[in-house]
Amino acid sequence: MEAMIFLLIGVALTSIAVLLRRRFAEFPGQHPEDYSEGFPAFDMQHHLNGEMICEGVIFGPLGRVTSSFVADFDIRWEGETAVMTERFRYNDGSFQDRTWHIALQDNGAFTATAEDVPGHGAGSVTGSAALIRYDIILPPESGGHRLRTVDWMYLTPDGTIVNRSQFRKYGIKVAELIATIRPKERR
Repeated sequence: MEAMIFLLIGVALTSIAVLLRRRFAEFPGQHPEDYSEGFPAFDMQHHLNGEMICEGVIFGPLGRVTSSFVADFDIRWEGETAVMTERFRYNDGSFQDRTWHIALQDNGAFTATAEDVPGHGAGSVTGSAALIRYDIILPPESGGHRLRTVDWMYLTPDGTIVNRSQFRKYGIKVAELIATIRPKERR
């Protein structure tokens, strides 16, 4: 009986430690205030504007690359709102199009909508980083699952944006995306 009590206490303490680590020390534990000072300021209307190129990889649940892509972005601002069209080309030859509608609000907050995003994404920009949280529905050929997304964009000193997103279902990470976004070179 005593061994069982110690086992249960050990399981409970381990579970608490894992939850605390995830909440405060891992990717989901970041907060916009973590990036408020000491970095270049991320101005969405300046740094996410015009024709841009996005290159990245997608990791599956086991941490291995499952897909790579190159995307053309075109972002046009009118006042505090923008339309961002995306055209993804994946390594398997497939394409995916998405159009985001972004609306800036007070104090660095913004909302974003897209056809495959039920409701809207809620985000904020603080210092050199932007955070947006939203649900996304995968295309039918990818299973049609609804995933919870945490999407961070970090501005680098040369103006390149590093994007890191995690996708979860039932709280379990099922995919991660890492990409760079930069102005398209004029030829």
